[in-house]
Amino acid sequence: MSRVAKKPIPLPKGVECKLDSGTIVVKGPKGSLTLTTPQGVDVSIDDGVVKFSAKEQDDVKLAGTARALVNSMVIGVSEGFQRKLELVGVGYRAALQGKDLNLSLGFSHPIVFKAPEGVTIEVPSQTEILIKGADKQSVGQVAAKIRAFRPPEPYKGKGVRYSGEQITLKEAKKA
Repeated sequence: MSRVAKKPIPLPKGVECKLDSGTIVVKGPKGSLTLTTPQGVDVSIDDGVVKFSAKEQDDVKLAGTARALVNSMVIGVSEGFQRKLELVGVGYRAALQGKDLNLSLGFSHPIVFKAPEGVTIEVPSQTEILIKGADKQSVGQVAAKIRAFRPPEPYKGKGVRYSGEQITLKEAKKA
C-alpha cells in the first residue's frame, strides 16, 4: 500500500488551493496551475492542509501520484523550478534575442528556440542556460528539448549537458 498519499501537503504562506468539481487549482506568487484529479481519488482541503485518500484499494496508486503532482504544483507556485544547462565545445554559444534563445552549436546555421508560455530562459554567460518556471514538467521538457539539439558525445564530451551531469568518455581507437 502506498504511503505517499497518506502524507498531507501543508500550504505555505501566499499559496491558496481550491477544489472545483474534480479540478484542483493552486495559486501563488509564481503563477497558477491546475490538475484534474483521477476518478478514484478523494481530495480534502482544510486549515491550509491538502489531504488525499483512495476510494477503493485499487486506487491507492492514483492517490499517491495525485499527491505527488499537487505537491510539485505547490512548490512550483511558491518557489519555482529551474534547470541549468552547460554548453561544452569550441564555439558553442547561447544568446537571448528577446524571448527567443539563439544557439550556435557547430551546425552550419544557428538554432532559434522559442520559449513556451510559463517558462523563462536566462543566459548568465555564453556557455550557461538557466530555465525557470512554475510547472516542473514544462521546465524539464524545455531543458530536454534544448539538450536534444546537441547531446553530449561520448568521445570528447562536447554538446549540451545538464549542470553536474557526468559524461562517461569512451577510449579512442588504438593504432
